[in-house]
This record gives sequence, structure tokens and C-alpha cells, in this order.
Amino acid sequence: MSVPASQAATTAAPPKLLRSKLFWISLMYFSEGFPLGLFFDLFPVYFRQQGIELSKIGLLSLLGLSWTLKFLWAPLIDFTRRHRYWMAAADVGMGIVMIICAREAGFGPWVWFAIGAFTALSATNDIAIDGYTIEQLDKRELGLANGFRIGFYRVGMLAAGILLWFSDVAGWTSTYGLASVLFFIIAAISIFAPKEPPRPVRDAPASLKSEMSALGQQPMLVVALLLFIGGLLWPVLGVLDAEWLKPYKSAWWFKGGAPVGLILLSAYLFTKGIRGQSEQLSAASAKGPMFGAIVSLLNKPHALLLIGFILIFKLADSSIGFMIKPFWVDSGFTNTQIGLVSVNLGLGLSIAGGIIGGWYTDRAGIFKALWVLGLWQALSNIGYVAAAYFIPRAAQGADIAMAHQVLMYSASAIESFTGGLGTAAFLAFLMAIVDKSRATTEYAILSSIFAFSRSIAGWAGGIGAQEMGYAAYFALTFVLAFPAYALLPWIKSVLKLSEEPRP
Repeated sequence: MSVPASQAATTAAPPKLLRSKLFWISLMYFSEGFPLGLFFDLFPVYFRQQGIELSKIGLLSLLGLSWTLKFLWAPLIDFTRRHRYWMAAADVGMGIVMIICAREAGFGPWVWFAIGAFTALSATNDIAIDGYTIEQLDKRELGLANGFRIGFYRVGMLAAGILLWFSDVAGWTSTYGLASVLFFIIAAISIFAPKEPPRPVRDAPASLKSEMSALGQQPMLVVALLLFIGGLLWPVLGVLDAEWLKPYKSAWWFKGGAPVGLILLSAYLFTKGIRGQSEQLSAASAKGPMFGAIVSLLNKPHALLLIGFILIFKLADSSIGFMIKPFWVDSGFTNTQIGLVSVNLGLGLSIAGGIIGGWYTDRAGIFKALWVLGLWQALSNIGYVAAAYFIPRAAQGADIAMAHQVLMYSASAIESFTGGLGTAAFLAFLMAIVDKSRATTEYAILSSIFAFSRSIAGWAGGIGAQEMGYAAYFALTFVLAFPAYALLPWIKSVLKLSEEPRP
């Protein structure tokens, strides 16, 4: 059957159109990575130089919970859909916080308010950018777009590191002033981004009253929702300093088992509870303005397996990530060597890996990219297994044989590059399965679920490396890649259903 000329022109147009989109995606994800870099790299150094106690600096992690809890106010942004204005307002707000930091000093009550506002604004910016990006892109554009997204997000974080260097040259007041100027410039440019496309037309959303009424008639669904939200909010307990929590914080079930179990149990109960309900009740719950996105997510085919896949697909990568820097230190490498090779060179290679992985995802399709690039991502851990096996422990700054240096640098380069490959495919997958009519909220929820695997892996990694030794633990991280492959047949079905037109 011949293709109409207008359709052929539309098919040929996307490369030019995508180039335009890539400019905005690059800018927006630079602005998403920049605040995270300030929070984790610049603020701790600044406060330590002011003589603030380490215990007080550590409490700043409480304020970083906004990035975990952002799914709570994502429905508001989804409802208004003024993504560009949310972005601009968040950037202006963060710029004002930088001005406050430039004018003040010390660690008084103003710090908690200012940085708390900063992280909440940054999380709001993340929500708006992610929702805007998903709405702007077609599924065939997700791979390459996510490659640029990964790259410029990391560039944004690197820019925060450059500001740290600038503080030695010009002082903290000028550093915060420069950061505020950058935020204001990004805010002004964001207003000129292309407008959001019309929201996909579906049935009219249910009112809050009808949503609450429908939930009241489905008690098992209410329990499932409470368990799901409780699992996502669990990290809050980990940073609280309550005395009654301290005996439990070191237990495996507290760190990982409990939140993951709550989320998986909620998906199981939802599947059981939704069966036998009338279509009218189910629709009212799924279209509700408050919990509709969560209900819609839990109502997806194979929801339990889907959530499990999101939790474990990058587990091999996440499990080794937190232990790489300690391994470098214990092998005798200096901070300069770690920074030059593992951080700076690694940044460039991960950007390249993201772009190449994105290109391959668009060419081969998301499903094939998941298992091919995921395998490359896992195989890179073998490089660190070899490094840990052959390189002896040494005091930091000791002379290291050239062969051992080459082995370590090679392992680092491969890990950074292949990590970008797998991330590009995985982010494209997350964006592909959300419903565009409520993309902002659904993606915020999915990204919160994914954050669990990183948190759990970081905790378990320290115990694993300490008890097993680096070589054996790194070998275990390679094995952790394969449980996700057992779920791929169901993931293929989820992807196919996401490509079908929605009624």
C-alpha cells in the first residue's frame, strides 16, 4: 500500500524537528542536574568551611527528601500543565535562594528554610521538566533524547563542581551570585520553549467527590493505596533521629525489605481488589484527580512484574556504583587520580555512552535495547572484578604498578561508558509506558520507585564489600543483572500495550 505524500513528508521531518527538541531537552536537563550538584557538592563544602559541625551538615539530608517525595505534588502540575511556567518559577525561586546565601553567613534558622525551599523548588522543576519532555516526544524519539538528557544532566552537575573551584578564586559571595545569575538566565530562556502539545483527549476526569466515593466502596483498593504510598514514603524514617527507630535502622528489612515489600504487596492487593468491581467504580478510581495516577499505574497489565522490573533492572549497576570510590582509595590511588579519571573522564564517557545508547534505542527499539544494552551494562562489572582480583591493597598515595593503573583506568572507562548505554534504554522505557494524559504524575511515581533500588544497593553494597571482599562482591553484582531478564517477556507485553491507541 502506498504512503500518502503528506504522511511521507511527516515521516521524513522528525530528524530536523528532533534536533530542535534536543536543544530544549539539553537546556532543561542541565537545569535539572545543576541544583543537585549544588546540594551535594557545594553546600557541604561551604558549611564545613564556616566551621559547622559534621552532625549538623549531615542533617541537611533531611531537606533532600523533596526529591523522593515529589510525587505528592506532581498531580498539581499535571492538572495545570503549565510546565514552562512551573520551570521558570522554580528557577527564579532557586536564584533568589542563591542571593540569600550570598548575603548571609553561618548556619542559623534561615539556612533550613532557604535550603528546604531550594530542594522543594528543584524537585518541582524536575517534575515539570520530565512531564514536559514526555509530552513533547514521540516514542521513536525517546532513545536519542534520553541520551542527551543523561549527558546534559551530568554537565549540570559538573557546572556545580566548577562553581566550587570558582569559590576559591572569587569567594563565596560571588559564587552564589553567579549561581543566581545562571538560574535567572535559565528561567528566562525556559519561557520561550515550544508550547505543550494538546493533552490527549480521553474521558472526562472524575471529580474528587466521585473518586472518594468510589474508593469508599473498594476497601482493598484503599489498603493497596496506603501500602504503596507508605512504601514510597519509607525513606523519611531512615533520616529521622527518633530514639525508638535507632534499634531497627541497621536491620536489612528496615533498609530495603520493608519498602519494597510494601510496594509489591500493594500491587498484588490491587490486582485482587479490582477484580469483580464494576467498570464504573474502576473508572472513577483510575480517573480521580488525587490517586488516579497511582491507580492507573497499579492497574497496568502485569503491574507486579512491572514494578519488580523497575526495581531490579539497574541493580547490578547501582550495587557496584557506591563501592567504586572506596575501592580506588583502598587500592592506593590519590584523590587527584580518582577525580581526573573516575570523575572527569568518566563523565565524558558516560555522556558518550548515553548518546550512543539513545541512538541505538531509537534504531533497534526499546525492548531490544533493554536486553542488549542492559547486558553490556552488566558485563562492565567484570572489569572491576579483574581489577579487584589483581590489584593489591595499598595505602593511599603509594606507588602503583603501571599495569595495575592501566587495569583500573580501563575498568573505570568501560563502566562509565556502558552505564550510559543502559541508562538511555531504561529511561526511554519509563517514558514510553506512562500515559501522556497524566505523564507528569506517573513518571514522578516511577522515578520514585526506581530510587529505591539505588538506596537499597548503596546500603547493601557496603555490607557486601566488607564481608565478601571487593573481588567477590563485584562478581556478585554481575549476577544481580540477570533476574531482570526473566521478566522481559512480560515487559515486552507492557511495551506493546503502551503502543496501542487508548480508547
